[in-house]
Amino acid sequence: MLQQFKKEFVQEVQAKLGEGVSIWFVCEDALELYHEFISKGLDPAEPFVGNNMWDVKIKDPDGYVLHFESATDVPEETTYSRWKKAG
Repeated sequence: MLQQFKKEFVQEVQAKLGEGVSIWFVCEDALELYHEFISKGLDPAEPFVGNNMWDVKIKDPDGYVLHFESATDVPEETTYSRWKKAG
């Protein structure tokens, strides 16, 4: 999925590359990617469950927001840290 700001929700969008653009990728294991990003010194957002999928969000060097998602049966809105703690 590709998404960008809707003009009616933005007062003024600067002409920066990637600003307001989000791209979603469905993958086999988003949590594995989360751990790989961390191991490489990157700073992804904490994964959470939305639409029955783990969502791992990270901003690329150009400013694009990337989401990597994989299917799960974990309850909606569960965060990774809460899920690990419940273990």
